[in-house]
Amino acid sequence: MEKNVGGYDRIARLVVGPILAIVGTAGLFGVVTLAAGTLGVAIAAIALLVGLVFVVTGLTQRCPLNSLLGFNTYRGKREADEPEIPGRTA
Repeated sequence: MEKNVGGYDRIARLVVGPILAIVGTAGLFGVVTLAAGTLGVAIAAIALLVGLVFVVTGLTQRCPLNSLLGFNTYRGKREADEPEIPGRTA
């Protein structure tokens, strides 16, 4: 999969992702109440999961959902354009 996350998209993922992960973790451990009862636990788990996905996609600069929707915010050199290095495997 080619890189498709860059610029402000990547910055937003790397800022919002950790915040969501921290809030989700705090919600799961009962430090913060996001909602009453089971709904709060579900919201905390979803926030944690989405936060982790944002961090991973921001760091790797690859997002499967962007590929499915046809979005590409990466403006750097494409992997296909990189010269091949002898002895290097992909």
